Parts: sequence; C-alpha cells; structure tokens
Amino acid sequence: MTSQVAGQPHPTAEPFDAVELIRIKRDGGTLSDPQVDWIIEAYTRGLIAEEQMAALSMAIFFNGLEPAELLRWTHAMIASGERLDFSSLSRPTADKHSTGGVGDKITLPLAPLVAACGVAVPQLSGRGLGHTGGTLDKLESIPGWRASLSNAEMLRQLEKVGAVICAAGSGLAPADKKLYALRDVTGTVEAIPLIASSIMSKKIAEGTGSLVLDVKVGSGAFMKTRADATELARTMVELGTGAGVTTVALITDISTPLGLTAGNALEVAESVEVLAGGGPADVVELTVALAREMLMAAGRSDLDPAEVLASGRAMDVWKAMIRAQGGDPDAALPTAKETQLITADRDGLVTGLDAMAVGVAAWRLGAGRARREDQVQAAAGVQLHAKPGDRVRAGQPLVTLHTDTPERFERGAAALQGAYTIEDDALAAAPVPVVIDRIG
Repeated sequence: MTSQVAGQPHPTAEPFDAVELIRIKRDGGTLSDPQVDWIIEAYTRGLIAEEQMAALSMAIFFNGLEPAELLRWTHAMIASGERLDFSSLSRPTADKHSTGGVGDKITLPLAPLVAACGVAVPQLSGRGLGHTGGTLDKLESIPGWRASLSNAEMLRQLEKVGAVICAAGSGLAPADKKLYALRDVTGTVEAIPLIASSIMSKKIAEGTGSLVLDVKVGSGAFMKTRADATELARTMVELGTGAGVTTVALITDISTPLGLTAGNALEVAESVEVLAGGGPADVVELTVALAREMLMAAGRSDLDPAEVLASGRAMDVWKAMIRAQGGDPDAALPTAKETQLITADRDGLVTGLDAMAVGVAAWRLGAGRARREDQVQAAAGVQLHAKPGDRVRAGQPLVTLHTDTPERFERGAAALQGAYTIEDDALAAAPVPVVIDRIG
C-alpha cells in the first residue's frame, strides 16, 4: 500500500514491482516482453535501485535468459538511447567488434583496409581497463588525434574517407553504460547473456548494416575455453541476425599475444608496419581474414583484401583518417624515457608465452589503467623479441620493457616471471591457427 503525504501529488503507479521480477528470475522463471521493457527503462531513469539490479543480474548469472528474453533485453537496451543511421552513405557499412586480447591492435589496420575496398567502417571504440588495451588509448598516442566526433562529423568522414575510429557518444545505449559499471563491481561480468546484450546493444545502435565479431579465446582473453567462446559467439550472432544485421563471428586464438607489441604507441607503430606491407604474420593474417568477412557481409566479396593491402591503398586511407581527426600520421610517435631488457636464461625452443602475463606487464609499466579515470603512458609497454616456435640462446633478448617511470620496471618484470616456456630438446609443434572457427 502506498502512503501519501498531505499536500504532495500521488505518485504515479508503476506497472510492475522490481522485487517480484527479481523473484521470477531467481526461481528460474521467464520475464514477459513488457516486464523486460520496464526493467531496462525503469533502471535507466533510476527507479530500480542499484542493489535490486545487482540482485537481478546475479539471478541472470545463475539462471540465464531464454533466447526471446535476451533478444527483448537487447532491444530494450537499444531503445534506452539513440540509434545512428548511415543509410544516406553512398557505400555499404560494415563494423567489427573484438572481445579483446593482449596485443589486439587489429582495428587500426583493418578499418582503413576495408574502407579502401569500398565499404564504410563506422568503428566506435573504447578505452582500456586492466590488462586489456583500448583502441582509443592507442590512437591518442598520435600527436593531435582526437577521439570525440559529433554524429555529423562521423557521417562526413565516412562519406569522404570511408573509415572512422572514434568514441561512442553518451546517447548510445545509456542503459548498458549504467549496467556495465554495476556488473563490474558485483561479480556478474561473466554472465554470457549480459556480455552478449552489452556488446550487441551498442553495435546494433551504431546502425551498421553488417557486423563481424572477433571472439577471442585463450589465456589473454576474457573467454578461457573454446566452449564458452563458442556459446558467446553463437549468442551474439543470433542477436544480430534477430535485429536484422548481417552478423558472423570468428573465434580466434589469443593464448599468445598478437604481434610483437603490447602498449599504445608501440601497437600503433606495428599497425603502420602492417599497412606498409610488413608487420608480424599473425597480425596480417587476422587483419585479412576479418577484412574478407566484412567485405562478404557487405556484399563486396569481389575484392581481395590481401591485394589491396599490398597495393598501399589502405595506407592512404589510414593517413586520411588520422588527418580527418586532427592527427599527424607522419609525426614521430612517443618513445619511452627508459627501457629495460629481459634475456633468456637458457638455450632452447620457446614452446609457450602466456599472453595474460604480457598484458599485466604492459599495464604495470603504465600502458593501462586500474580505474577509468587513470591516465595512461603513450609510450609504455612490452616489445617481444621471441615467440613460440623460435629458438633462443642464453643471454638472447626476449623482451624489452618501455616506461617513463623506471620505478615500474620491477613489477613489470615480475609479471613476466615464468611467462616464457623454453625447453632444451623440444621439437617445434604445429602453430595454433589464428582463426579457430567461424559461426554464422
């Protein structure tokens, strides 16, 4: 029963009660479409308390969401904010989302490569937290480059240049921003339905015509097992397809870092190497594989992205994209004030390298942040000189640590203790393929 204070208007009656809906999910029940819509809308406007949404998130963590519930949940998240419209562009659109991993700088060469093939790429990206690097942090190491663009600026750049990498505006899926922060502090980040709806609500709200998902699996990824990665990939593909967006997913390995660098300016430099026709083989392979999927999804499978990459046209788009956002693509990138070398302590074959350890080392050196408000060092990070399959001799360089604050070296080096597995008489094993599976 609702009491009324004399002289105040009677509160508006709500159609549902939060506690009752929490009990439904706690007991394994299914929420109706109107109930899901109300939960997201009421939470966004502050009617559902944080502790109530935390309880509901934990119930979803344990009991999941039915496919119809999850689709409605995702659509309700989209409906909490604006939805971008790229239908006025003269070319089709394709976007890519990676679940993140150590050394994953693929967006940087991929966006200009796909744009050079005639498909517009509206890539709304984020910042890093913990051991994972953020695309915007990497690009901000380029002098003058800015992450924030208005919707009108995005459209102009997509029409003129073909690619944009920028920060998502606050108007896209505000319910997700609020719920993500809550999940981060309540032990419910790992709930696959909530991961899938978080990613897909933002990507669908971006308005792209097609979407390719890069779902990472391995020690350097959020998903540690192939079964979990497959479940997440299938869930997201179903959500995208259900929303009318052509969606496919690649499951890719990140048990070893991608490329030879982890850190902001270091990864930009490596990406530019790829655009110039060089760079590490695994970065090139994944960039081309994702480009093929994006072109196919956008109806432009007549072009071979490997040939376009070799032609230099993708480098031209990269420079135009950086200039369009105020950056100088020809300026020198920041370099660390201090470096420290770690060498091999024995002869042998490198048979393993823990990606998570490399990510933590880069973070401790200043390349990442512990809190969202922390500043990052543009030049900090880890440069690898040996990866699995390489033979090394005692005293040979394995890693160079980069930082502006040398007091960080001790903890950075500590993170890498035991990261390398070097065996005396081992035979080189067949390399793990970069692309493990395709879904969609």
